[in-house]
Amino acid sequence: MVKLGLVICALIVAFSLLGCGKKKQTQEALQEPISLETLSVITAQTQTPTQVKSAVTPVASLSTAEVKPLPPAGPYRPTVQEIQVALKNAGYYTGEIDGKIGPLTKKAIKDFQKANNLEVDGKVGPKTWAILGTYLKKE
Repeated sequence: MVKLGLVICALIVAFSLLGCGKKKQTQEALQEPISLETLSVITAQTQTPTQVKSAVTPVASLSTAEVKPLPPAGPYRPTVQEIQVALKNAGYYTGEIDGKIGPLTKKAIKDFQKANNLEVDGKVGPKTWAILGTYLKKE
C-alpha cells in the first residue's frame, strides 16, 4: 500500500514538472516578436476560406497614405547625434556634432547626469533620455 502511494506521488511530481516545461516554452514563444506576414498566415489558417477573402480584401484596398508603420519595439533609443545636439542645447557639450561618443561627449553625459541627480554612468538610458530629450528641439 505504501509503495502504491509513493508511485502515485512520483507520477504527480513527474507530470507537474513536465507541464511546467510546456508552460515556460509557451510563455517564451509568446514574448518573441511576430512579423505581419506570420500573423497573416496564422490568421488565414484559423479562418474559413470565405473569412480569409473578406479579411484580405480591405487590406489590399488600402492606399499607401492610410498604412502607418509600426513603432519600433522597446523604448526609444536616440542616435549619438541627437544626444550631442541635446547636450549642446542644454549647455553641457561644446564639441562638434559628429555622431561619435568620444571623451567630450562622455564627459558631457556624466556632467548632465550629475547635475540632474541621475546615476552617473556615462550612458544615456531611458531615465537620462527622459530629461535630456527635452533639450533636443530647443535651439
